[in-house]
Amino acid sequence: MKILYAVQGTGNGHLSRARDIVPLLQKNHEVDILVSGTQADVDLSFPISYKFIGLSFIFGEKGGVDFLETYRKSNIKELFSEINSLPVENYDLIISDFEPVSAWACDFKNIKCIALSHQAAVLNENAPQPKEIDMLGKAILMNYAPATVHYGFHFKEYDQNIFPPVIRQQIRDQKITNKGHYTVYLPAYHDKGIIKVLKQCEDIRWQVFTKHSKKSYSEDNILVFPINNEAFVESMATSEGVLCGAGFETPAEALFMGKKLMVIPMKGQYEQQCNAAALKEMGVPVMKRLKEENLDKIKNWIIEGRIIKVDFPDQTEEILNKILVDHLASASSEESKKSRIPRTLKKFRNKVIKKISQQL
Repeated sequence: MKILYAVQGTGNGHLSRARDIVPLLQKNHEVDILVSGTQADVDLSFPISYKFIGLSFIFGEKGGVDFLETYRKSNIKELFSEINSLPVENYDLIISDFEPVSAWACDFKNIKCIALSHQAAVLNENAPQPKEIDMLGKAILMNYAPATVHYGFHFKEYDQNIFPPVIRQQIRDQKITNKGHYTVYLPAYHDKGIIKVLKQCEDIRWQVFTKHSKKSYSEDNILVFPINNEAFVESMATSEGVLCGAGFETPAEALFMGKKLMVIPMKGQYEQQCNAAALKEMGVPVMKRLKEENLDKIKNWIIEGRIIKVDFPDQTEEILNKILVDHLASASSEESKKSRIPRTLKKFRNKVIKKISQQL
């Protein structure tokens, strides 16, 4: 079977998961890889068939998404051109890890698109939601990468098509120790802002990984490193605890390693607000902002924070086999591969706006 596996390239989690999923798909199938988006720091170890600009959210330096920079770097005409040029009709199965170009190309041509992502689980009605619902953020999440069938990964199996996190083999193979330091990864904060707060915990050694510096340096009790996968994994594996954003992969890996965990959800990022709600239910402390007035919460976590026990079995191949068996028969015979007449850019924009408006 010929499969298109499309990956969202904003952030590191999607690409990290792809490192384990793609080789499993390649065992018995011909697989082409599509990556769209920017701001990822993880490289894939196999050829990429399609590399698109896509539609990326740009991280800021004060704890949230930089919407102005996101707007500046968005190119709707180019996005439409990428969608229109992608030959999804040439594949037996399209699997999208929250990737918009492949998802919208399938939507335009009435071709089945399988969502296999954390976002698919977040949008499930049985998954935890924050007390205050960000309707715009939820609407954007629902319509960013439309799909016909949804399979998701989450911290718990909230529904029958929701599975445990994909813990990459590199993490499973790590030797876990405790050298007493704390590992920090908050990509939406500048390292200077992080240092300003954390250096006040004078007796604690911090290892901060940042997207905002290209060289390593130290200041007081803090070591700062440019983000590097191997160094970051080593730091987590030998840490006492992890302070990070409320993404999915890093908290899941920290929990799997048996580390104390505290998360700070990114402002203006509905998915992270949902993750924070789920983690809070599990007993993980959540802090709204990294500010000096919240320093006592960090100190209390250092002293009294506990390890949350989880069970994340290695089921990746089993999950993929289930999806392929579910859709193998229909993938080869779908009449939906008859393409529609491509929509104009204006109709494409109007459809997205209409879908989002219906959710508000």
